[in-house]
Amino acid sequence: MEARAAAAKLLAAVIDRKTSLDGMLDAENGNPAYKVLNEADRALVRAMLNTALRHLPRIDAAIASLLQTPLPEGARALKHVLTVAAAQILYLDVPDHSAVDLAVEQANADPRNRRFAALVNALLRRMSREKADILERVKDVPAMPDWFFKRLVSAYGEDVARAIAEAQLTPAAIDLTVKSDAAGWAEKLNGIVLPTGGVRLAGFDGSVTALAGYEDGDWWVQDAAAGLPAQLFGHLKGKTAVDLCAAPGGKTAQLILAGAEVTALDMSASRLKRLERNLDRLKLKAKTIEANAGDFRSEELFDVALLDAPCSSTGTTRRHPDVLWVKDEADIAKLAGVQERLLRHALTLVKPGGLVVFSNCSLDPLEGETVVSRILADRPDDVERVPVDPSEWPGLEAAVTPEGALRTTPAMLPLEAPFASGLDGFYAAVLRRLR
Repeated sequence: MEARAAAAKLLAAVIDRKTSLDGMLDAENGNPAYKVLNEADRALVRAMLNTALRHLPRIDAAIASLLQTPLPEGARALKHVLTVAAAQILYLDVPDHSAVDLAVEQANADPRNRRFAALVNALLRRMSREKADILERVKDVPAMPDWFFKRLVSAYGEDVARAIAEAQLTPAAIDLTVKSDAAGWAEKLNGIVLPTGGVRLAGFDGSVTALAGYEDGDWWVQDAAAGLPAQLFGHLKGKTAVDLCAAPGGKTAQLILAGAEVTALDMSASRLKRLERNLDRLKLKAKTIEANAGDFRSEELFDVALLDAPCSSTGTTRRHPDVLWVKDEADIAKLAGVQERLLRHALTLVKPGGLVVFSNCSLDPLEGETVVSRILADRPDDVERVPVDPSEWPGLEAAVTPEGALRTTPAMLPLEAPFASGLDGFYAAVLRRLR
């Protein structure tokens, strides 16, 4: 009962108040209703919330199909109770009678919902009886907010948009970036080697800190797509590099291993300390500076700069299914403006002839292709694109755009097992300062 009540409360915070799920599920500083639960119930809450958010449009359609009249406008709390129960009945391995009985109990315990207890009971029991038919009816409903699905259709076409929506229903696997010997680590950790050179663990759901190689700093957790931008520089031996939005440090570590002398920036003191701890574990060294990337100045210009810019994170929904429910079109437009300002500044930090890699984990072209196109059009004598060569990315040729940038989506990298497929949605482009 307490777990279901906590799940409904946190779902309301995401949907109605646009509150990020990560903060509320923090073991130390999270939502009080979550923190009081034991670990088993916390795991159940996470499963219910992630499942509900992944499938929310289909759950909404399923509930609507069983109602003779829509729920009253003021029945938001009731809607969240029904959603949590429906997620269990339709998509989770929870006994249907348990989901129904606890939802009815929940409704009776809330004065706002008590008068709807009989409706909750009847609707959910019917959902349990007709589960197969309901799932068939809603299977073509895109599993993401309508506003974002329309943007994907506009950018990628209907078929790719639907493939992306379907791909984000499968939780992402754990990917590792290894210092060396990817094949050896894949064998040792029961994983597979990816075209990116990283290792994907096979259905692993334990604690990575207990795995071989963690304490010795032989690898770190990093989605395969997130590992691509730093690789676009190639070898950096003897070169200076600045990582402008560096925490938690995965890309910083890649630049160091590529041979660069790295300066790593982050505007958050706590995130910078986390980066420093991560580099210590990896036995890697960088100069770290607490600074806003847009204000940073350096007496000596760098050979290369990496700008993994703040974005809407819409490419990470396999890991963070709340993202599409707490962000909107205004956020995307605002963040695109921030990215453009940061990229223009990043180009002033490298020497003439120096390279800037601009990247982010958004699926929306407004935060990727459009930003780069605007700068190239505005500064044709000062900046040029360095096209990415598809032949250098075997297995990921489809991620290279006609313009010569990288664009990954969750629907890419189809592999044999469902857990092993997909990438975060990422955009990355290489620019050269001419003078």
